[in-house]
Order: sequence, then C-alpha cells, then structure tokens
Amino acid sequence: MSTTVDLVLALKNELKNARMTYADLARSLDMAESSVKRMLAKSDMPLSRVDAICRALKIDFAELARRVADAQPLLKELTHEQEKAVVKDKKLLLVAISVLSQWTLEQIVAAYRISEAECIGCLAQLDRIGIIELRPLNRYRLKLAKTFRWRPHGPVMEFFRENVVLDYYRGGFDGPAEGLLLVHGSISRSLAPAFLERLQRVAQDFAQQHQTDQKLSAKDREGYTLLLGMRNWEFELFTRLRRA
Repeated sequence: MSTTVDLVLALKNELKNARMTYADLARSLDMAESSVKRMLAKSDMPLSRVDAICRALKIDFAELARRVADAQPLLKELTHEQEKAVVKDKKLLLVAISVLSQWTLEQIVAAYRISEAECIGCLAQLDRIGIIELRPLNRYRLKLAKTFRWRPHGPVMEFFRENVVLDYYRGGFDGPAEGLLLVHGSISRSLAPAFLERLQRVAQDFAQQHQTDQKLSAKDREGYTLLLGMRNWEFELFTRLRRA
C-alpha cells in the first residue's frame, strides 16, 4: 500500500505541475498559507486532508494512489520470514504460486478445492506479506520484479526440494512439447554467467508468453512448468571415483 509520505510527495509534484502556489492551495483548503507549507514540509497528514488537496488540484485520489503504488520498487526477493509465512500454509502457497502466474480469483477457485472466502483471505495475507497489492473487486498487482526468485536456501525452495523435485522428474518428459535436456561440459569461467543470462531470458520469454496467452480460451491453453538450472556440480558417485 502507498504510504502517506509517498502520497504527499506525489501531491507536491502535482502542485508544481498545476502551477498552483501555496497561497492558492491555502485558499482552496480555507487554511493559512503557513499551515499548508508546514503540513507539506512534514509530509504527514490524514488521508482526508490528502483527499481534500486532490480535489483542489482536480485529480482523482484513487488514481494518484495507484500511480504512487505502481512507482514503488519491485521486490527481487522476499525475506526469510516472508517465505516462511508463505510455505507454512499450503493453501496460501497454492495461491502465491497462482498469483505469480497472474491467475484471477475466479480461475483459482474454479481449478482447486478452495472456497472464494479462503482465496480472498489468502490474497489479503499475500498483500500483508508484500507479494501483491490487493485492489478493489479482489484484483491485485504483483509487487515482484521480473528477476524475482525464491531464496536459494530459503523456506520455499527447501519445500520444493523435499516435496516437489522428485514428483517433477518422475515424469517421462515424452508428451507433446515436453523434453528433458541434461548437458555437462567444462567451459570458461568468464563465459558461464552469459549462459545463465540466456536461461533467465528463456524464463522471462516463457512468463511473457503466459501473460499474452491469457486472452485465449482455456481449451486453447495447457499448463506447463519450465524448470531451468545451471550449477557447478558433479554426480557424487563420479566424484568418489576421482583420482586423489
């Protein structure tokens, strides 16, 4: 959510853009000019006063709040405690993964055994945690950057290692548009980061295509999970056979 300080800073810019003086604003608010200056300098005022200034500047309070929220820095990673809160409740984890895929409330409830009230509660929790900004009619805005990732050794990845990895790899990867590639090689240390960047671009392309195809009907879409990884690693069995 936007803080009052952020809103007041935005109002100062709007005041400048409107070429309205402090004296003009003071007359509109029926306040002394000195009081208006002091109030804006502190960047701290009740929301009712922010709304009054918006009316004086002829701007919509909700639109101002939305612009301020959209300008907030996006999260690249959650804290350990935030992830712990997500993974503690399996339905909350389900909704968190769903919103990462930009599913609507209606889509989540239609696909899974979770009631509308439960889903709304989970969305409210994700708002408090900081993953989304909950908006009217149970719509939301993701507050995560495109480069967002779960903490490498955090609660969410530990959960997936323990409960999901084997389930994922148990598949034959032989269905339509499925595949599993395992490539090992020794390459220059200086070039390794470039390959990781390429993998990240593939992941972003996949996520972008997901967004684009949301306009298609459900019968024309299929759910896929793209799992990319690259690490300095050797199978432990082979490591044991290495010469000293």
